[in-house]
Amino acid sequence: MTSSITGLLSIALYLLASGLLVARLARRPVEGRGGCTRILLIATAALVIHATLLYPAILSGSGLNLGFVNAASLIALLTTALLLIAAFREPVENLGIVVFAVAAASIALLLLYPARPTGSSTSWQLDTHILISLLAYSILGLAVLQALLLAIQERHLHNRQPGGFIRALPPLQTMETLMFEMIGVGFALLTLALLTGVLFLEDIFAQHLVHKTVLSIGAWLVFAILLWGRWRFGWRGRTAIRWTVGGFVFLMLAYFGSKLVLELILGR
Repeated sequence: MTSSITGLLSIALYLLASGLLVARLARRPVEGRGGCTRILLIATAALVIHATLLYPAILSGSGLNLGFVNAASLIALLTTALLLIAAFREPVENLGIVVFAVAAASIALLLLYPARPTGSSTSWQLDTHILISLLAYSILGLAVLQALLLAIQERHLHNRQPGGFIRALPPLQTMETLMFEMIGVGFALLTLALLTGVLFLEDIFAQHLVHKTVLSIGAWLVFAILLWGRWRFGWRGRTAIRWTVGGFVFLMLAYFGSKLVLELILGR
């Protein structure tokens, strides 16, 4: 009962923060950073409550319990935390419209489908590999949201429709620079995740890991080519957006594909 109340409170605060960001974008003229700070503080309160709810669900005496629902909620938590840290310094707070709503949805899933306890134990090496992987997914998730927002902004400007919420966004070049900064950090973490997988896992191409490994390497190659193309040929705009979305699709299939089928569809 207590966890349900805690979860509902966090959901309400996340949705309030997301709704306030929408209202802020719709307002003309857009208010200053003072109003944005208040919204971010509401989201921070939701994040803290989210963490207190998720902590006992993930950590057990036998190690990390990272079933599909727990993993999805943890990634939403990490993504929200990273966004909030960045938003107090950079103009990326509008990503919270989607990120906060997704975090709220992840809590709802956590309440509706609590993960079953796991009987297997994990080592600190494996926990480190998992944490780095989740951080990489979280930052690259923010990058793909930034890419989608950039695509919307670019389309409106191309059609000479700079009004509405587009007016509230930073300049196109700033948006693109922020996206590539996220991709750079996420790529570095993904590289580290693959290296720790090689070092800490007995066989990363074992039968139960081979699809994750191949898809993760595929994602790494996509982001590596994108960053090289940016450095060598100055890739930007739609080309950069497509490569970003493509790399993220590989990552999501790598981590969530089998979990979704086995746990939620087959019930294993």
